[in-house]
Amino acid sequence: MSIGIIGIGTYFPKAIQTAADLVDATGIPEHILHEKMGIRQRHIAGEKDTVSYMASQAAKRAITNAGIDPAEINVVISHGSEYKDHVVWNAAGKIQHNIGAINAYAFEIYALCAGAPIALNVAKGIMQSDPSIKYVVLAAASRENDIVNLSNERTRFMFNFGAGGSALVLQRDAGRNVILGASAFTDGSLSETVVLTDDAVPAGENPIIGDIKGRLDVTDPDYMSQRLGAVSMDRFLQVIKEAVSKSGARMDDIDFMGVVHMKRSFYTALLDACGLTEEQSVYLEDYGHIQSVDQALTLELGLQQGKIKDGDLVVLTGAGVGYTWSAVVIRWGKSPTESTS
Repeated sequence: MSIGIIGIGTYFPKAIQTAADLVDATGIPEHILHEKMGIRQRHIAGEKDTVSYMASQAAKRAITNAGIDPAEINVVISHGSEYKDHVVWNAAGKIQHNIGAINAYAFEIYALCAGAPIALNVAKGIMQSDPSIKYVVLAAASRENDIVNLSNERTRFMFNFGAGGSALVLQRDAGRNVILGASAFTDGSLSETVVLTDDAVPAGENPIIGDIKGRLDVTDPDYMSQRLGAVSMDRFLQVIKEAVSKSGARMDDIDFMGVVHMKRSFYTALLDACGLTEEQSVYLEDYGHIQSVDQALTLELGLQQGKIKDGDLVVLTGAGVGYTWSAVVIRWGKSPTESTS
């Protein structure tokens, strides 16, 4: 028995902000924003573009792409931003209602930008443990650019944050696009290096965690930079290699890798470390980083650009503050050993 992806959907707000538009607010030259930080443009959410709305729009498109009736869906899982419509609130319930999944139960899981591979693995486990579950929808959205202060030098790695949503539909015994191995790793020493504060925190001061109207800030930039510089590449490779090994494959079997959006130099170094080229991936410079939306977006773009073909071994990987790295493997295309029912 296998679990496969049968539908993909995305949604992006109409408003776009280019690298040129960010020059005055950030004080960073346009060529640096684009070439080094990976920002050519990003989508900016409008008033209606709440997390639940964007995730719901993406989910509706994924359901249409899957060709199923929303009433057939058994579970809705939201793995998007905690900066959402309301505080202390289950966005998955609103998404379930919006998409017409009247027979589904709904809940959230949260691992920030590492969330998508983990959500896929959680959904797979739920479906394998309960034979009554045939369809699961995974949906995510983010507009965390709202809570980034573009004049705060400590948060410059967040200047590429954009807005949008993505969704996947999973099916039991789909017979195609089978979810294989997954892996994740957390370094909790970094758990409080990025928090939501009332305002930008002066360097060296202890932060006071504010409400949802606060701003994201880095509480210990020196430690965060030092620690991530020392371990991030190794942790990415660790979870990718573990996920591939659990899939019964080798690193040189990888045909395509969808990577959470990051600065270009680390992106190309990661591809190189995995023995891959940029033709075997997509770089999200026209979207920005949209938390755990990124992975399904890379999958959709990889298919649209002809970079993913039947039989390909696909890896989706991410990393999020907290700090967690994750990866999941998918065998794209029809599975010769599984039922197509």
